[in-house]
Amino acid sequence: MSFFRRRTFPEDIDTDDELNDAIDPELRLRTVRTAASTIAESIRTEQRVERRKSMKKKGSRFFRKEKRRPDQANAAPAASTCHIPGARRNIYVNYTLPLDEVDSHGEPIARYVRNKVRTSKYTIITFIPKNLYEQFRRVANLYFLALVIVQIFPIFGAPSPQTSALPLIFILCVTAIKDGIEDYRRAILDEEVNNSAVTKLGNWRNVNQPRDPRSWFEKLLGLNQPGKVTRGVRKLREREAGEGMQIVLSKAGEERTSVSTLPVNDSSSEMDFYGAARKLDDIQSVDSHSYPPQESKPTVPAWAGGSGSLNAYQQSIHARSSIGVVDYSKRTTGLARWERTLWKKLEVGDIVLLRENDQVPADIVVLSTSDPDNMCYLETKNLDGETNLKPRKSVKATSSITSEEDVERVSFILDSEPPHANLYLYHGVMRYKDPASGDQKQESVTINELLLRGCTLRNTTWVIGLVVFTGADTKIMLNGGDTPSKRSKIEKETNFNVVVNFVILILMCVTSGILSGYFDSKSNTSAREYEQGVDPTDSFVLNGLITFTSCLIAFQNIVPISLYISIEIVKTIQAFFISQDIDMYYKELDAACTPKTWNISDDLGQIEYIFSDKTGTLTQNVMEFQKCSVNGVAYGEGITEAQRGAAKREGREDALDPEEQTIQLHVLKQRMLDKMSQTFKNRYAQPDHLTLISPRLAEDLADRSSPQRQHLIEFFRALAICHTVLSDRPDRDTKPFYLEYKAESPDEAALVAAARDVGFPFVHRAKDAVEIEVMGQPERYIPLQMLEFNSTRKRMSVIVRNPQGQLILYCKGADSVIYERLAKDHDPELKAATARDMEAFANGGLRTLCIAYRYLSEQEYVEWVRTYEAATNSVTDRDEEIDKANELIEHSLQILGATALEDKLQEGVPEAIETLHKAGIKLWILTGDKVQTAIEIGFSCNLLKSDMEIMILSADSHEATRLQIEGGLNKIASVLGPPSMNQKERGFIPGAQAAFAVVIDGDTLRHALNPDLKQLFLTLSTQCETVVCCRVSPAQKAMVVNLVKEGRNAMTLSIGDGANDVAMIQEANIGCGLLGHEGSQAAMSADYAFGQFRFLTKLLLVHGRWSYQRIADMHANFFYKNVIWTFAMFWFMIYNSFDATYLYQYWFILLYNLAFTSLPVIALGAFDQDINAKAALAFPQLYIRGIRGLEYTRSKFWLYMLDGLYQSAVVFFIPYFVWTLGIAVSWNGKTIESLADFGTTVSAAAIISANTTVGMNTHYWTVITWVIVIGSSVIMMLWIAIYSAFPSIDFNDEVVILFGEVTFWTVVVISVVGALGPRFIVKFISSSYFPLDKDIVREMWVLGDLKDRLGIQHRRDRKKGKLEQTPMFHQPHYRSESEISRTEDDYSTPPLSRTPNYEGSPRPSAPLMAGESPRPDKLEEGVYDNIASPTPSARGQVNPSPSLQRLSYYSVSALPSPSPLPEPNRYHAYTRDSTRTTTTAYHMEPPMSAVSQSSVTYTPSSPTHSAPPSATLQVPGGRSPRSLTPATPAEQYEMRVRTPTEPWNAYPPQPPSPGHTPILTSVHTPMETEDSYATAYDGYEDVDVTPVSQHQQEESWRSSTYSYSGPHAI
Repeated sequence: MSFFRRRTFPEDIDTDDELNDAIDPELRLRTVRTAASTIAESIRTEQRVERRKSMKKKGSRFFRKEKRRPDQANAAPAASTCHIPGARRNIYVNYTLPLDEVDSHGEPIARYVRNKVRTSKYTIITFIPKNLYEQFRRVANLYFLALVIVQIFPIFGAPSPQTSALPLIFILCVTAIKDGIEDYRRAILDEEVNNSAVTKLGNWRNVNQPRDPRSWFEKLLGLNQPGKVTRGVRKLREREAGEGMQIVLSKAGEERTSVSTLPVNDSSSEMDFYGAARKLDDIQSVDSHSYPPQESKPTVPAWAGGSGSLNAYQQSIHARSSIGVVDYSKRTTGLARWERTLWKKLEVGDIVLLRENDQVPADIVVLSTSDPDNMCYLETKNLDGETNLKPRKSVKATSSITSEEDVERVSFILDSEPPHANLYLYHGVMRYKDPASGDQKQESVTINELLLRGCTLRNTTWVIGLVVFTGADTKIMLNGGDTPSKRSKIEKETNFNVVVNFVILILMCVTSGILSGYFDSKSNTSAREYEQGVDPTDSFVLNGLITFTSCLIAFQNIVPISLYISIEIVKTIQAFFISQDIDMYYKELDAACTPKTWNISDDLGQIEYIFSDKTGTLTQNVMEFQKCSVNGVAYGEGITEAQRGAAKREGREDALDPEEQTIQLHVLKQRMLDKMSQTFKNRYAQPDHLTLISPRLAEDLADRSSPQRQHLIEFFRALAICHTVLSDRPDRDTKPFYLEYKAESPDEAALVAAARDVGFPFVHRAKDAVEIEVMGQPERYIPLQMLEFNSTRKRMSVIVRNPQGQLILYCKGADSVIYERLAKDHDPELKAATARDMEAFANGGLRTLCIAYRYLSEQEYVEWVRTYEAATNSVTDRDEEIDKANELIEHSLQILGATALEDKLQEGVPEAIETLHKAGIKLWILTGDKVQTAIEIGFSCNLLKSDMEIMILSADSHEATRLQIEGGLNKIASVLGPPSMNQKERGFIPGAQAAFAVVIDGDTLRHALNPDLKQLFLTLSTQCETVVCCRVSPAQKAMVVNLVKEGRNAMTLSIGDGANDVAMIQEANIGCGLLGHEGSQAAMSADYAFGQFRFLTKLLLVHGRWSYQRIADMHANFFYKNVIWTFAMFWFMIYNSFDATYLYQYWFILLYNLAFTSLPVIALGAFDQDINAKAALAFPQLYIRGIRGLEYTRSKFWLYMLDGLYQSAVVFFIPYFVWTLGIAVSWNGKTIESLADFGTTVSAAAIISANTTVGMNTHYWTVITWVIVIGSSVIMMLWIAIYSAFPSIDFNDEVVILFGEVTFWTVVVISVVGALGPRFIVKFISSSYFPLDKDIVREMWVLGDLKDRLGIQHRRDRKKGKLEQTPMFHQPHYRSESEISRTEDDYSTPPLSRTPNYEGSPRPSAPLMAGESPRPDKLEEGVYDNIASPTPSARGQVNPSPSLQRLSYYSVSALPSPSPLPEPNRYHAYTRDSTRTTTTAYHMEPPMSAVSQSSVTYTPSSPTHSAPPSATLQVPGGRSPRSLTPATPAEQYEMRVRTPTEPWNAYPPQPPSPGHTPILTSVHTPMETEDSYATAYDGYEDVDVTPVSQHQQEESWRSSTYSYSGPHAI
């Protein structure tokens, strides 16, 4: 049977391995590490997939006969139609509808949705019912509604049923108003989209729409009569009527034109039109914006004509007007005309006219374009995130349409598939009758002839199209989904707590009802004599039921109705704080962070997975030509973000200081420009846009004797010729040499622009010539053939004839693809050198392309052209035949060099990703871009790192996908072991274990998301640090988010900036939209909208963490305070036969949650901060408690409930036992014996206990907190005094009776102390002996020197700032010679001079982290000196010369003597010392308030007090000086601190012992601040210095248990 065994070829070995099931799956999936190897592996993987597809196709032909596959362009759509639900639609143009498609009135049966879209949740009609439904999804609201209904019946003894309904009504109304405001904002943005302007054909019958499409309701009221111009359209036309000219449509090179000459502003016409007698080029595009359309702005004039335009590039084809569906023998009415209307007015079957930069208002089939080759270019970044232009073409049969009359002369049917969400598939058939022969013909319509809503028309003067899908049927809307109603995780958990409390309530009521009925059933009791007529009925069973219901009313506060309204208030305040955060304000767009959904702010503190778009979210979508390699020589001096990130991870921050690098690059750029200007004249150069900075390149170009010069010329000549870019001169008169390049991709534009700025500009393209300049000399090349780039070929080639008559093929593409096609006798050293350079470029985060060429003979070219033309004319397997033909000419290449482009990241993206990783958050990239591009960006932003094992998943079948996923799982399991699903282990720790990453493409992801594979894929991907999904559609993005959200029950956040991100933004728990260049659709649909990706760190780590902590504490405290109140009343039931008698006066019950206890909890939820914002950013590891859900747990809920139960017993039984000891007598003789006296005492103790407990749980005490917490209890006392002054049945003279008796005050104090004592003891023990990480950071902040290290001024320093405004403090002084700090040259941090502060404003904080060297122009006025000091042993002998004296701050405790020496110039940024060779302002060290890495250990305050492992943290490090302390254990993190100096005169210098360098230590002084000292190098060793005794006896106000036990710096 060897005949059937498949033959193995060497190039297919890897393919055979993958298809052989006998191979161990662990060995099947290879992993790579570096960027270059990852990109190369992704290309090899794609090639294997392509080979597998071709083998399957060949195998199927060998073994069985089957019908030949259709053309590849049509195969996929045709195959997909069977899976698309719904009926196909026929769209008729000037065609009579068949009888089976019309009703009895002759109107079309098919009805299509309007083009009006709505992303808001409510309408005017549905707002009230839908919002009430949303609110009554809360269990508590249903319970409160039931209680309100019960209290209406007087038998249950409710004192005021009307009053009891007010809280529920108030809650419903406030929540409805908030929801209405949120949704109204969405509706406003919807209106902007729907009222955008578009040009359509008017006075023309669209047979697909009924003559009167109104509903019966509109007909009844006489609304929207057919043919009547609506108010919105009239306003649009009036606004644009002043521009009346004529509309002229013409194909480039053709003489036929279409002219509309109807009068302007014909007010008598109902069908008023826009722009009669206007030339098309003069119609200003109102929609030249990103999706959705923004306000109308004047746009750039239409790109038509000019240098390199398509008008000049293509041949004129006059004969085309006589072919296709246009029947010129048909008579027309001539009434059809172009008119302006609104997007929402478009219907299926309308004919629309689009101009350059217009946005596509619906899904439209292209009928005709201004291009003679019927091409148009589409920017689809709103759909798939890609910024390169997509070529689209018109249907051939309709390509001759150029006027309104031509539209009236055509007649055809478009058989279209139903609407579906796939962005890359469309299948339709156009059927028409050939006007010349009368034969029935048809033409296939694919995605290449379809313009999708939300895309933008580019580089095309005009397009005429047919509307196919509108509104909700368009692909962009099908990918978006409905706007969800999001609820926070804690809110969902609250339902459980409410149910628990409800069960407790039922148990209390059932107990009371049963016992009440039991006591009522007893006879011969005192109740028969003293309680006659009290029972509502004679049946003790019914009485028990009534008591049950009465207890529901009495104990209703245990389910807190005020909790929800309080949460709404708190979240509104939190949203206001987020919107006012200046750190999240983006100045360029004048945009602050805008919360659009207020009720999910606490979810921001629990995010575990972030799903991010790439283009426009992580990147700026700006390409820069950074480096190149020519003939094995690398050029380019720039530093990429990936190189900075790698250097930072290796601890080499100083080597790549961004500001220093900018200055150096500026100098090098100027040198390069000067050299080039001396060598040749470049009229087209744009120096501001030059990004390839290399003086060596200019020198090599100038050196005529160098052999490298010719290689450089050939390299840049290839860049100027091998492309599809079009050139344009927008302003020929004033700037004749200013060129703009319009390209299908930003990569190509960057390559051509770089060649232009180096001296090789591409000037003009025509059909028969490509004009360039080479170092000032014009050259003209004749283009013969262009072999286009696609994702399969990964290369493009051009064949041109040079001025010498030679035929040259230039080729550029991926390195692996080019290297496969190099000549066999190619120089191996050049291949190796170029490969090394490209690998280095790729590992630096750059996109690389290899450039090659070869000379062709005339005979070879002629023979190849025949083969190529035969392939292009092939009916079947056309693409395969063309690829084969290309292979015949693209070989034997010679390397010219390689290019390296950087896709510029947004500011701060790598740092933000690193911070989020430290917080335990995983970030996935979901992009529509290709695999290699996503990998490059992943390495650039440090999401992918060289120490990761990167797995690339690329498969073409379901089974192949399964094998690859299983191989990845086995690979990870062999290293990490089995996966853990423990909730407490969530949140990864960077560097704690081997790191893995997955890169997967869209086709493989489609298989991986199938029901039988998605669990495997989820298990694989969630064990990786990051996942990169490429070529994914918007719907797939949402499916991936849903997979992780539901499969792992994880909190997810999606962030994007385009319409293609809306689906995943709405699917995630939190959706964030960036206000960027891709429009505002993402921001419009998001929960939070802001300007830059880096703002995400503060939104999550600060505001999110605070919100989660606050809401968690607020919930627990709310349930606690209601338990203490309700159960105290329940204990009273024991002593009143369980007859539901109220312990408290009724107004106490009403005001308890309204005024007496709600404000402290609201203040806790709105203003509390367990740690400062800067500390939270400095210690992102604290965020992991939110990921693991440790702040709001059921155990915490039960502990608070039990604490409330205990405290309720204390506040009830202590007064009760005091009352049983004897009746107290007030000072006026009245006894304290009434129920009001006793109830008021219990209520006062309960209210004070509840408020004090909230105060004990508050971490951040502000003036507001003090006033509210203490004031709430004071208000309660004042209310007792005021209310008892008014006559009432049960509350008379309480202020006189109670307040004047010591018993009341004693009982209240004892009850409060007894209730709060256990909680205080537990808090003290837990924070002292079992501290959490946040407790340690908090104590460092309050008692330690964390503020100093983060550059934050102490409150005491701010208080004494006014004293230091006197001249003696803010005038600079010299230090005495004993104060001069001795430092080593390589590590000095001189102090700053005191700045006069006449306004009394605090000094600006110092840079936050070490390594941020402050610019002199940003520092306060003063001398900043980096001088080398003499040795410490010679300090006493130094003469106080001006060159060695420095300015500094002085505190009150360290005032120097005034110096008689003159003051130097305060405006010098720095001084120069004779011992230094170079000193610049950018070599300065940070001030002392920056963080250093001096080792600090956890020092117990007592011998028995040891630091638990959980009490350790990792402090963000800056510079790492030589450590003098012993190494700490691996599991213990280190604290890095700088400490302030003492005045030198407090520590007399001591001579060092032989062979040792002295250590200089210092002790904090109470009055010193960060402004009063600076830090010098702390590298001296082995000398003990004894401080002066007075400092030994003085306790520092900053001392803490986390004090520094090692050497200090001064």
